[in-house]
Amino acid sequence: MNRVNKSRANPNSMMNVLTHLDELRRRIIYSAIWFMVAALLGFALVSHLYHYLCSPLAASHVSLIAVSPGEIVGVFLSIAAGIAVGLTLPFGLWQIWAFVAPGLTARERHFTLRIIPIVVVMFIIGVCFSWSFIFPTILHFLIALNRQQGLVVMLRASSYFRFLNSIVLPFGFVFELPMVVVVLTRLGIVTPRFLRKNRRYAYLAIVCLGVLISPPELVSHLSVTVPMMILYELSTLLSVVVDRKRRNLIAGNLSTYQAGGRA
Repeated sequence: MNRVNKSRANPNSMMNVLTHLDELRRRIIYSAIWFMVAALLGFALVSHLYHYLCSPLAASHVSLIAVSPGEIVGVFLSIAAGIAVGLTLPFGLWQIWAFVAPGLTARERHFTLRIIPIVVVMFIIGVCFSWSFIFPTILHFLIALNRQQGLVVMLRASSYFRFLNSIVLPFGFVFELPMVVVVLTRLGIVTPRFLRKNRRYAYLAIVCLGVLISPPELVSHLSVTVPMMILYELSTLLSVVVDRKRRNLIAGNLSTYQAGGRA
């Protein structure tokens, strides 16, 4: 009898899986189309942004060079791709939310929908912070270090923009740490006690990461590690607030259930 029931249930389960996969495929296609449109828009604006993105070189009196006729095309594509990533982030988050929303409660949908704009804002803050402080510090230090060794600094345009993207964009995602902690706390995976207990290990990891990605001098190390430590402490504070609300919600639901049981 159980086998008959399972055989009858399996077609429905398979249909549900196929429906979800088709929905996921559709969301991915939408995001890919949006990315391509954003890349085209970025390519249209790239000539205006090119000189602005080269402005940190002025302080070090360095000009970019091209070693092949088509190098500028690669540079423009690199800039357009960076713009496309930034413009696709909010749309991609919306598509993810639309895909998982049917499986969430009304309260969870409201919570996650409020998180999306904050995630976008934190990404922008991280990119702007890295562009304004981290990237110029690292760039000027490395140029000065080369000159101290008697080297003539000649930067390829493609190398400069790869270096720019490798520093600026990752910091946008680093600044998402508070939002990641908020979501994990809301799900009950991370607690404030866990974050406090492992603070020393987190600080050690932050210092090691800061040393690896910044020039070997104190100011550069501090300019990278201190903001990341502040982000960790901010994440801990947000985790306390979210965990308190989650516990109150669970307690309220339990009280309502017990009252209904007595009735």
